[in-house]
Amino acid sequence: MMWKVLSKNFSGGKALLGNTQRWISTSSSVWQKVTISKFDQDRYLDYGKMAENVAIVKDRLQQPLTLSEKIVYGHLDSPKTQDLVRGESYLNLRPDRVAMQDATAQMAMLQFISSGLPKVAVPSTIHCDHLIEAQLGAEQDLETAKQLNKEVYDFLATSAAKYGLGFWKPGSGIIHQIILENYAYPGLMLIGTDSHTPNGGGLGGVLIGVGGADAVDVMAGLPWELKCPKVIGVKLTGQLRGWTAPKDVILKVADVLTVAGGTGAIIEYHGPGTESISCTGMATICNMGAEVGATTSLFPYNHRMSSYLKATGRGAIAELADRNANILVPDEGAQYDQLVEINLDELEPLVNGPFTPDLANPISQLGKNAQEKGWPMDIKVALIGSCTNSSYEDMGRSASIAKQALKHGLKAKSAFTVTPGSEQIRATIERDGMDKPLMDIGGVVLANACGPCIGQWNRQDTKKGDKNTIVTSYNRNFTGRNDANPETHAFVASPEIVTALALAGRLDFNPLTDSLTGSDGTSFKLECPDGDELPENGFDPGQDTYQEPPVDGSDISVQVDPNSNRLELLTPFHRWDGKDLEDALVLIKVHGKCTTDHISAAGPWLKYRGHLDNISNNMFITATNAENKDLNNVKNQLTGEFGGVPDTARYYKSQGAPWVVIGDANYGEGSSREHAALEPRHLGGRAIIVKSFARIHETNLKKQGMLPFTFSDPSDYDKVQPTDRVSLLGLAELAPGKPVRCVLKHLDGSSDEIQLQHTMNQAQIGWYKAGSALNKMAEVLKS
Repeated sequence: MMWKVLSKNFSGGKALLGNTQRWISTSSSVWQKVTISKFDQDRYLDYGKMAENVAIVKDRLQQPLTLSEKIVYGHLDSPKTQDLVRGESYLNLRPDRVAMQDATAQMAMLQFISSGLPKVAVPSTIHCDHLIEAQLGAEQDLETAKQLNKEVYDFLATSAAKYGLGFWKPGSGIIHQIILENYAYPGLMLIGTDSHTPNGGGLGGVLIGVGGADAVDVMAGLPWELKCPKVIGVKLTGQLRGWTAPKDVILKVADVLTVAGGTGAIIEYHGPGTESISCTGMATICNMGAEVGATTSLFPYNHRMSSYLKATGRGAIAELADRNANILVPDEGAQYDQLVEINLDELEPLVNGPFTPDLANPISQLGKNAQEKGWPMDIKVALIGSCTNSSYEDMGRSASIAKQALKHGLKAKSAFTVTPGSEQIRATIERDGMDKPLMDIGGVVLANACGPCIGQWNRQDTKKGDKNTIVTSYNRNFTGRNDANPETHAFVASPEIVTALALAGRLDFNPLTDSLTGSDGTSFKLECPDGDELPENGFDPGQDTYQEPPVDGSDISVQVDPNSNRLELLTPFHRWDGKDLEDALVLIKVHGKCTTDHISAAGPWLKYRGHLDNISNNMFITATNAENKDLNNVKNQLTGEFGGVPDTARYYKSQGAPWVVIGDANYGEGSSREHAALEPRHLGGRAIIVKSFARIHETNLKKQGMLPFTFSDPSDYDKVQPTDRVSLLGLAELAPGKPVRCVLKHLDGSSDEIQLQHTMNQAQIGWYKAGSALNKMAEVLKS
């Protein structure tokens, strides 16, 4: 047996990945083989390679490292030669695994199939959670979804089996909860095709949301590219207590950083306050880091994570992490690019919204703010659960409030829904009787799926256009996000605050100070919520909803009906023609916030996520046109008639007329959906010109061969008129860091020349010239 010491500063265990064995020394001279998950019996945890890379980088940089740097640099493809400048260098990384939810997996698998590769190169999974619409309740909604989405589920199940991916069937639960329960571990690097993938940072890993094209690169065995993130430190002191919950930490961070403040950075929590937060509470905080634009968020390894690993059947990983703890925490003296300090002793419960997750209202001020700003005071619906807040602890604390209300004969005054995060959570809270008080106060338990959080909600209590208020424990509250009603004022809070507000039915109720009236007419105050961090009797896994891939899936057939309106095989985009873009039309100049929901709406459109042409009919239909402040109403510059944005784009494409989009700041914030980049490319778009981009969307545009430019001077946004002809000059000399000339020809015959910036490196410019990153990958695989 061979023994090799890779570093004097770490300890580890035996690791087996595929057919490669690596032996790592341990300070205690104890060797062991540790499986990552019961669903990946042939995949073993390896801290050795990570520790080796970290040692190389520390020797090069001669400085203490943050935890973020240890994990990111620990997954470098070439640690000896990689440039390492935060916020500047593009890193080539080797993630440990890939995870995809069903709405984004359709396009990702269609792209992977077009690559011609026989099998994924890294462990990968598909999770069916996005296509289940909430309406009647868990069982009915799940059965309806299985019938309506059979074609898509069959495609995903067979393609997973053929290409070697694990498949979590509908009803399994939300992707992020499944990952936390089964696949996440300290030091992991995972990419997932959903913006809330950072949820797994609650277990001390770097889990990053990406578009499907990025996932295809990793599944194909290619290095994954990421601009070296900056690191924002959030130092927590004091401890959580009373009504204050982990959700309030991230709501406060959103208040401080705003929706764009985390762009290009990893948020790294540290300090003594972290010890008072449960593992699932830390996951909640990391989950919503997406709402401030962060690349991801994470916590240092501690005993809370160890307890969770043991409770979910992964005690061996906890033991291995204990022995390698020095690479799973930041070095003393590590430097952060920005530091935020929060004293948990002073943190008040927050309710953020409406219409944006960074508008923080302390619970003591919520009623006053609502009255002053004319927000509807009555709460129509209160919703708890989702990937952000559906842990055993969350449900227990909410149930403790419901029990208090029931003792006084009180039920919820608002409609009330409960979404378990996974089948394991559903089965465990049912076994332990925690669901009963929630239902007894009027709650309806929904399917183990995303549901209303992503707009999968067949809401019947309010008509579209009616001004109303809802409160949720979800993560996003953009206009129309939950129910497609632009007049719904959505607020986000902790599940315990949401439950308390449901009992009162009004925004001006403060459970810390105000009283409720029981059925006998007597007043009572709610006591602080209470709930166990982990189930005393362990987790109940519930129904088996996992499909393991066969050893050899080469004989499995994956069929796509050419007449399907749900699935469509992809046609490669055309290569760049080598010419400048001259006299392009402005399809739409977007006014104000433009999230990926505005570019490619979710809700009822989710069913077309595997059919690019059909889903393109939702392109920009909820974006505000700066010309007239209308939604989905733009002037066709060739005919002079007004019409829908997708129809106008299709007309331009049919006439061979290229077009561009003009946008505001933080363009493309929100979801990771690459459809927001694919649709403009499919309908003839060539460039997106904005004040600034959100990270994931900018990358998705590059991957699909679109030109993502920003104004050198943000005020140049005002120079662009909807009737302009836009020319992008010097594209043959397109180079990293080199501005691009842009000429705006106005309708009155005058013109303006402005400069545009971009962040494309040489490889990304190669994607543009090839027509897309997928086209470029095909070229590489053929050579």
